[in-house]
Amino acid sequence: MTEIVNLNKFRKKKSRDEKEKRAEENRVKFGRTKAEREKSKTEREQAERRLDGHAADDGENPPS
Repeated sequence: MTEIVNLNKFRKKKSRDEKEKRAEENRVKFGRTKAEREKSKTEREQAERRLDGHAADDGENPPS
């Protein structure tokens, strides 16, 4: 004799499984390690400091 299956539960489980599979693929595709995040943060901060150091003060000694 075959097992009776509730189709609503089957559809919901299938949907959850598909979403989990998609989430796993996205974690691999878009995820970054902690070291990668910290490296990019450090590089961004250094670029901002470098840019701020090269900024000209407006109003003082205008060009002749």
